[in-house]
Parts: sequence; C-alpha cells; structure tokens
Amino acid sequence: MNGTGNLVALNTIVRREIVRIMRIWTQTLIPPAITMTLYFVIFGKLIGSRIGQMHGFTYMQYIVPGLVMMSIITNSYGNISSSFFGAKFSRAVEEMLVSPMPNWVILLGYVTGAVTRGLVVGALVLLIALFFTDLHVAHPLITFLSVLLGATVFSLAGFVNAVFAKKFDDIALVPTFVLTPLTYLGGVFYSVDLLGEPWRSISMVNPILYMVNAFRFGVLGVSDVQIGVAFAVMLVFVVGLTAVALHLLKRGVGLRS
Repeated sequence: MNGTGNLVALNTIVRREIVRIMRIWTQTLIPPAITMTLYFVIFGKLIGSRIGQMHGFTYMQYIVPGLVMMSIITNSYGNISSSFFGAKFSRAVEEMLVSPMPNWVILLGYVTGAVTRGLVVGALVLLIALFFTDLHVAHPLITFLSVLLGATVFSLAGFVNAVFAKKFDDIALVPTFVLTPLTYLGGVFYSVDLLGEPWRSISMVNPILYMVNAFRFGVLGVSDVQIGVAFAVMLVFVVGLTAVALHLLKRGVGLRS
C-alpha cells in the first residue's frame, strides 16, 4: 500500500475504535468516573483530612495525579485488550493480516483508539477532581508527555495480552493479578519515601511508579524519582513493547488458525 492507502486504513481503524468507545459510553466512560469519585470522597476527603499534608500539598491534591494516571492506564489497557481480542474472536484480524495493510498500521490504529479512551477518561477524572480541590499545572508539557507515554505503554501491553489470550477470561487475568497490584504499589496513594527497605527498593522496579511520579511532577512539581529516569523508563517500555507487538503480528502468533 502507498502512503495514502496507509492513511485511509489507519483512519478507518481509529474511527471504528472511537465510534465503539462512544457507542457504549455508559460502559467505557461513566464507570471509571464513578469509581474515581468514590476514591476522591473516601481517600481524599475522609482519610485525607486525618493524614494532613504530603510534600507541601494537601493529601487530596497529592493523590489526584496518581488517580488520574491510574484511570488512564487501566482504561487504555482494558480498551485495546477487549477490542483486539473481540476482533480476533470474530476473525476480523485475519482479514486485516491478509490485506495489503502493514502491521504497523494495524498496531497504531488500535493503540491510538486505546490512548484516546485513556485521555478522555483522564480528562473526565481530572475535571471531577476540580470539584474537590484546587490544582495548578506546574509543567504542562511534562504533564501531557507523561500521560501520552503512560497510556501508550499500557495500550501496547494490552495489545500483547489480547494476542496471547485464548478466551475472554484470559483478558481479565493480567488486570486482576498484575495491573491492580502494580497500580496500588506504584505510589498512587503515598510517597515511596515513606517506605522502608526492602519495600522501597522493590517499588523502584515498578514501571507504574515512574509514570505516576512523572505526571505528579507535571501537575504539582514534586516527584519521588528523577524525571529524566522516569521518561527513560517509559520510552524503553514503548520501544520494547512495540517491537514485541510487531513481531507477534508478523509471525501471526495466536492470530491465524
């Protein structure tokens, strides 16, 4: 396919993904908004009033970036894993693989759709947070780049999960037993400086810690890790997972019957 054909194919996949997200908005947008509102009420208001300040900010202000990033990565991951597995289950993926469409167009289309959902949900959660506390973005560019890279990393991870999944139950295994523990141990609700050894060292190998702190630095200007290291970690995951995903598409692993 030439450049124009690739753009048409990419636009078709992205448009289909966005239409799918908006068609079932009561499942894709409303539940995370309700869940995060409960987090703000319970952790931010009730518990936060007893904790006091953290790094010079109220506890509510401190956890908002973590909760926003948590919603972004979970929704990016969930969107692409369910969508691509659905396409695989209906044999639509086989039609794309035998078409002149390059593998990178397929991957980019699905990732763009998943990142879009993550960003929309993140913006919605951030808007809800403004009803509970005041926020002033310290570094807008860092804020945007950390959100974009974080959503991309977990969109790619969700894609890999969908490729290997053989049934719908396999889609739920990783979010339940891997993603959720990593999220809660990623500094969403606390600073890793509060942890003793060996837990602090163990937390430092958690990729979500770097994503949360990069976004927190962008919003509040404080971080538990060096920002350069945080972005390096995210870029390494983006490059590595992209290479894995393209290799799986090229080999047709779990996609061709």
